[in-house]
Amino acid sequence: MMKLHCFGESGNAYKAALTLELAGVAWEPVFIDFFKGAARSDAFREINPMGEAPVLVDGALTLTQSGVIQQYIVDQTGKLGGAAQDKYEVLRWVLWDNHKMSSQAGVTRFLMNFLPEEKRPKEVIGFLQGRLQAAYKVLDDHLAGRDWIAGDSLSVADISNCSYLFYDEPFGFARTDWPNIDAWLTRISETPGWKHPYDLMQRAYPG
Repeated sequence: MMKLHCFGESGNAYKAALTLELAGVAWEPVFIDFFKGAARSDAFREINPMGEAPVLVDGALTLTQSGVIQQYIVDQTGKLGGAAQDKYEVLRWVLWDNHKMSSQAGVTRFLMNFLPEEKRPKEVIGFLQGRLQAAYKVLDDHLAGRDWIAGDSLSVADISNCSYLFYDEPFGFARTDWPNIDAWLTRISETPGWKHPYDLMQRAYPG
């Protein structure tokens, strides 16, 4: 059985967990107490020298980086990769998300929710929220008149881009401001087998 080292608050871990779940893979989460420094421990760095989550362990194989893990699941199962002609469009949007959406949403959400209020850098948060607004517009415009990001079915492009947008903690994203994203998120959540990140992985901060 595959093991995913993860924690519920991580949108990047959610990308991997939801891909595993929707692909029908037998897997189990291994909790990383990230906010208490577990990912920086010597024991964890033997698994991932980068000191990051998620990490997928499948027998003798260890993979890090959510996009790599997603592609491995696609290659192993033949699911969620989109049609053959959409391969590079799927990859394009996974890379776009990793650079333009998740990297900034993750930092912004962390600064706004998981730091003591007096330590939250307002100017940095404002700058990142501005960049995120531009990213939301790109995604919302792209989704106009289409159900899925690439091709005619749910793919890892959708799973990658939606990951942080299902969290309830505030970081400057409101579904009602982006009707095409809102409808798309509803389609994803209505997909059989979909689960919220906190239903797939243990939280470091219990709600």
